[in-house]
This record gives sequence, C-alpha cells and structure tokens, in this order.
Amino acid sequence: MKFLDEAKVYVRSGDGGNGCVAFRREKFIEFGGPNGGNGGRGGDVVIEAVDGLNTLIDYRYQQHFKAQRGGNGSGKDCHGAGGKSVVLKVPVGTQIFDEDRETLIHDFTTVGERFVLAEGGNGGFGNAHFKSPTNRAPRNANPGQPGEERWIWLRMKLIADAGLVGLPNAGKSTFLSKVSAAKPKIADYPFTTLHPQLGVVNADGREFVLADIPGLIEGAHEGAGLGDRFLGHVERCRVLLHLVDATCEHAGKAYKTVRQELDAYGGELTDKIEIVALNKIDAVDPDELKKQKDRLKRAAKKTPLLISGATGEGVKDALRKLADVISEQPVSIKAKSTTESAATEEPWAAPLPPQG
Repeated sequence: MKFLDEAKVYVRSGDGGNGCVAFRREKFIEFGGPNGGNGGRGGDVVIEAVDGLNTLIDYRYQQHFKAQRGGNGSGKDCHGAGGKSVVLKVPVGTQIFDEDRETLIHDFTTVGERFVLAEGGNGGFGNAHFKSPTNRAPRNANPGQPGEERWIWLRMKLIADAGLVGLPNAGKSTFLSKVSAAKPKIADYPFTTLHPQLGVVNADGREFVLADIPGLIEGAHEGAGLGDRFLGHVERCRVLLHLVDATCEHAGKAYKTVRQELDAYGGELTDKIEIVALNKIDAVDPDELKKQKDRLKRAAKKTPLLISGATGEGVKDALRKLADVISEQPVSIKAKSTTESAATEEPWAAPLPPQG
C-alpha cells in the first residue's frame, strides 16, 4: 500500500428538504385544514478516526464527498426523510486544516473519535406548521436550508512512542529492521527511505512503537530534501533517538546540522528528550572511533551510546534506555517537568542543549 500523509478534500453537507403546502381533502369534510409536512434534515459530513489505517491514500482517488439531501415534505402531514450522512474514515493522528493549510480545525488522537465537519441544512416547515387561531389556512411553506461546503486538508502525523532522526544514510532503517519486524528499504546511498516507517519494538517485555523518517539535511525546515514534510511525524514522539554515522567526516558537525534543523522547525521537537548514539561503530578502527566519540560528546554535551545496527552491538542497551524514558514520560511532552524523572538525569537522556 502506498503511503500518503496529506490530501485535499472537498466536502458538502446535504441541503434540507422543502416544506409542503397541502390541505386535507376528504369526503364530508368541507373545510379541511392544512396538512403539509416539513422537509427532512440534510445529512452531515462526519470524520471518524479508525484503527487499521496508516495512510490517506484513499483520498487521492476520491476527493469529493457529498451528504444526501433531505426529502421534501408532502401532504397528509408526511415529513421528509432525513438525508444520510457521509463518514470519512481517517487514521488516528490525522489533523484537519482549513483551506489555508494553517487553521487547525480538529486533531484526532484516539480510535473511534468522531467530528462533525459540516452540518446538514434544516428542513423547511410545511404549511401545517404555520396554522394559528387567526390563520386557519396558511398557504406558505419554507424551503430547506442549504448545506455547508468547504475544501479542507487532511494531514496525518504518525503516533509513535520514539522517533529516529539523523542525516541521510545514518543507519536509521537498518536499526529499525534490526529491532522490529519492519522491512524498510536499505541501501548504501542517501534518501533510501522516502516514506516514514513504523515498527513495534520489544525491550525486555516492554513494547513501544518506533518511527523512522527520511534523513534530514541542512535547510530541511525550509523544504530542502524530504525532512520538512516528514518532521511532523516525530512531533508526537516522547523521545528521539539521534543516530550519528561514525564513518562520516565529523560526527560533531553532523549532530549539529540535524539539531539546527529540529530547532528551526520549532513545535515541541526542541523540548523533547534526546538520546544520542554513534552508529556503525563496526565500520571504523578504534582510534577513529575514539575521535568521533569525543567530537560527538562535545557537540551534544552528553556521552553518546556506541551501537552498530548491522551487528547488533549496543542495540539492546539503546532500546532499554528508550523504554525507560517512554515509561516515565507523558504522551505529549510540552515542556520540561518540574519534577525531573530519573531518566532525564542520565547523560544519554539529558534535556536538549540550546543551539547557538
């Protein structure tokens, strides 16, 4: 199944049915009163978050959704039937934005959550509604009210407990494939990962969801590369695992490049707890490894973990530390808690340093 995390959709709720002008006509009843029925209410446009979906690909092939119009009223006090509502099913984590792509309308965070995006028009009153002691034979009825219509943007943000960040080709996909059943594409060139990937990780009996997004490059927050589009997928994570390639030219500079992009993107990414790990340690000699570790330690202001996604060295230790932080952090980390958890006192999970 193709991955699509953004879609533009047109919705329109149903118009209300018209009221009816009618009079009672029966044998031996000379002056039958008004009996025109009311029009039915138009259908709503409802959006529901459901389980089992992880993409918005359905809305690439169908962008227009219209609810049913309410039925017209008729004689003998028959009211029109209400129009059927149309329900759009989206994955959990989907946000609804107005046509300007900036005004947030609703954010779905739980399975089964429903939101009425456009209400159907009310049905018009029939002439029986207007009968009064002074007007025994009204000959007027109301038309149904029109429904609402609008263009919206659906934007999905993956809900994961931990997120992988780093430069392209830092070994994120290899790490995810090593610790979960996910099968991301792995190759020795940048931007092998083109879409976010999710994997369920088990660390000593504790399960959590790990997200891998395409690598970040300088200028990603302004749209360079692929990072700008997918950084939103790690906004809901409780902790970030920052992988730095030990075979790169300078581990400290590589770390700062990604940190600057996270800080520039804004949101809650700056305040999230970060675990720093030097990856691909099996591909460098001991002297080079020590140099890269020292460079990364100076840049990150914390002692990095040493891991190898290919051989599995240090991977279990990294997973335990991720699980420790996840178990002690709330679902959404908006700011640093006044009561520090034990996990934040560890050097590998210290709060993120400000970047100058």
